[in-house]
Amino acid sequence: MILFIVRRLLALIPLLLGVTFMVFFLMSLTQTNYLTPLKAERDISPQMIEALEKKFGLDKPWYERYFLWLNNVLHGDFGYSWIYKMSVIELLMQRVQATLLLNLSSLLLAWCIAIPIGVLSAIYKDSLLDRLSSFLAYISISFPEFFLALLAVYFAARTGWFPIGGLTSIEYPFLSPIDKLVDIAYHLVLPTLVLGIGGVANMMRIMRGSFLDAIRADYVLTARAKGLPENAVMFRHVLRNAINPLISTFGYVIAGLLSGSLLVENIMNYPGIGQLIYSALMKQDQFVVLGSVVFSCLLLVLGNLIADILLAWVDPRIVHHE
Repeated sequence: MILFIVRRLLALIPLLLGVTFMVFFLMSLTQTNYLTPLKAERDISPQMIEALEKKFGLDKPWYERYFLWLNNVLHGDFGYSWIYKMSVIELLMQRVQATLLLNLSSLLLAWCIAIPIGVLSAIYKDSLLDRLSSFLAYISISFPEFFLALLAVYFAARTGWFPIGGLTSIEYPFLSPIDKLVDIAYHLVLPTLVLGIGGVANMMRIMRGSFLDAIRADYVLTARAKGLPENAVMFRHVLRNAINPLISTFGYVIAGLLSGSLLVENIMNYPGIGQLIYSALMKQDQFVVLGSVVFSCLLLVLGNLIADILLAWVDPRIVHHE
């Protein structure tokens, strides 16, 4: 397992190089950069613009600027954000926690809903519960996340029951530790619902199909022949094997949540990585975009790595070969 983890982490290096190279190339195709707005200012001389371009390497070809950026990254410097007036690392650290909190809470919500409903739908196949859950799953798939986010913002604005945007309230620094947790949870309710509902349908269908396949296995017939109670057969034997496909998709679910959070965070004014990426793209803040892409790739690879480790822990029959 240790060798497997090391191999997966080493495979992350060419992935990051390829993705960041493509992002750098695509952004170089545009005719603007983060100094373009300054060129429209009358009180800023062309000499100053030229000096800034030399300082940030904008007078060099894009591939030279890429390797210059890569060399700085190897020394722990991800660049400077001209728009936010701070280092990219410092800026990402401010936003990463909010995005991770939103994605983990959405994933936990989706699993807590999808697994029980998927199991019950499989046990009571073709029942009213099964048909109703399938109907609700198709409805949730039909509504895109940005539409749900708009509905959530409209609901919060009309009722005043939930805050519109943000992770904390204004009085957050003056609250007690428990009140701070309550305040963050209160702000997470609507974004978590919007982002989590989208993943419930697919997880539920996977869980239902996997559970139905596991019920037909020979070991289930053997367990029943030995006189084990039906609950023990279903939840001790069937569920443990049926949950494997759901665990194997953990990394891709994380990636899907991250891409979905880009829209949700911008619509609901949530201060996370998604909102930061959109703002950086619109303002051509290249180093911020590259830093955010590196974080996204790390999250995808680590999500798949965690899924493989959990899968081996749940099912001892799984062995990772060279």
